[in-house]
Amino acid sequence: MQSGLSASRPGSRAISTAIGYNQLLTTNSVELLAEQGHDFVKALTEKAAQLSGPPRQAMDRKIAVLKRMVAFARSVPDEWAQHEKLGDTPQGWALHAMVLDIDVGPLLQTHKLLTSVIFARAKGYGRALSAAELEMMNLTGDGTGLDMVTMPLAMREQVPTSNFFQRGGYERNPVAIRNNTVAKLLTVTDSRMDSNSNLPGARDLASVF
Repeated sequence: MQSGLSASRPGSRAISTAIGYNQLLTTNSVELLAEQGHDFVKALTEKAAQLSGPPRQAMDRKIAVLKRMVAFARSVPDEWAQHEKLGDTPQGWALHAMVLDIDVGPLLQTHKLLTSVIFARAKGYGRALSAAELEMMNLTGDGTGLDMVTMPLAMREQVPTSNFFQRGGYERNPVAIRNNTVAKLLTVTDSRMDSNSNLPGARDLASVF
């Protein structure tokens, strides 16, 4: 899913570059390839070793492209602002398109979740994050999201969700506007996750694992 296109309506347009379960922005894709790219290359190389013939040749070509992409992502200092600049180039858009790739896309998505878990633990938060809490870190950024997660329950009922978004992002997010306290936003996120996890596609995916 691309941001703003969860429901198909005539004339609908995406509201940002965010794509996928984790709604990765172009800058996220560049940053993940810069920081985790060598691990992604290793994962695909291990997958290639199990292939032969045309599938192996196709995977080898993909690995070669991925290596060039990682080199491009690492061509600037490991800083969000620098990755943002790269993301706003034709090459940066090409890196972001890897979110749609059947081999690289899942690695980008899962590593984005993993970085949030690692961030929380590094800040001394040892309890397992609920799905909704992990989504808050993904939605608002790790630092801001962790502020929401560690907030005392009584304060969650009082603190507005607008405190945790940039104005433009908040005004484009009807869920955060309607559920205008931290407690309400966490509750509706939990509810939607519970509901969607019972849909046939989600059940089919869960059964595979």
